[in-house]
Amino acid sequence: MTNFHRMFGAALMGVAMVSVSVPAVAADAALKAAVTGSWRTPENAARDAYRHPEAALAFWGLKPGMTVVDVNPGNKGWWTEILAPYAKATGGAYVAAAPNVTGYSAGDPVVVGTVKAYALSPSVNEVPAGSADMVLVARMFHNWARQDGTTEAYMTAFNTMLKPGGILAVEQHRAPEGSDPKAGTGYVPESYVIDAAKKAGFELVAKSEINANPKDTRDHPFGVWTLKPIRQSAARGQQPAADFDRAKYDAIGESDRMTLKFKKVK
Repeated sequence: MTNFHRMFGAALMGVAMVSVSVPAVAADAALKAAVTGSWRTPENAARDAYRHPEAALAFWGLKPGMTVVDVNPGNKGWWTEILAPYAKATGGAYVAAAPNVTGYSAGDPVVVGTVKAYALSPSVNEVPAGSADMVLVARMFHNWARQDGTTEAYMTAFNTMLKPGGILAVEQHRAPEGSDPKAGTGYVPESYVIDAAKKAGFELVAKSEINANPKDTRDHPFGVWTLKPIRQSAARGQQPAADFDRAKYDAIGESDRMTLKFKKVK
């Protein structure tokens, strides 16, 4: 082999070993700031280890300037502490929707900005049609499943309030497939939510295991409420049994959850 061939071969090897840097997608600084905001209560922030808000919202496709409807958030709710300040910082809008919004409060206006609240129930939908970029439903389907027609009514309402191509974001306690969604355990099968969404004109875009918890056996004496954050240890009005092992359930953490992203297609 000539010196030329040796040099040429070495050059090719050198080219093959060159590492090309691909620019990383920029993180959403406003979202990170909202998640780490000093206004969040310590109790809510501690739950990030189980609910992964930054990763979940990125998965669902939250973007600056979006109008996000939070379903049944409660006063100063868990997602409110993140989404309302984010909307204020990015020129978007945070909207609360619940059966009774009389006296609703999202928190300090300096932090959350102007928040609108609309009545939403199986029979009433005051959220303006075609106004939302995203609807977030966190841990509600187990309540709706026990009343015939309720899930379907809410799904129709979500479709109405979303813009074409809008996102339906779902976080829900997950039961094993084949389980009865009306069982009252707080868990429902993934297929129950997916089927209901498809019937209402949504397409399943993606699933994520962000909020999966393999420690959760989902067979607890007081359903999902046995686990954190509720930590139920006895039937209502009764004292826990002397041998009730609270530590066993605390060690599980929070529930195993599905995290689903749907898109409005019709």
